[in-house]
Amino acid sequence: LLPDNPSQVGSVSMTVKVLDVNDNAPEFARFYEAFVCENAKAGQLIQTVSAIDRDDPQEGQHFYYSLAPEAADNPNFTLRDNQGN
Repeated sequence: LLPDNPSQVGSVSMTVKVLDVNDNAPEFARFYEAFVCENAKAGQLIQTVSAIDRDDPQEGQHFYYSLAPEAADNPNFTLRDNQGN
């Protein structure tokens, strides 16, 4: 649902760095695009992402997610690793 006034729409880009030593790098399980409404509460879940690695059997995969050091001090973004893929 987009606002009626386009001047109230903003966007931010996010870069994900994938570190891997295999033939196929991990990748997101699908394309993700998140939207945040102006009345979102602090701490509210905005997006859950999942990754896959075609080099490993799916049941043995575990990925660790973290913010890049330069983004870790930004109070507008928080990332929580739910210990899943």
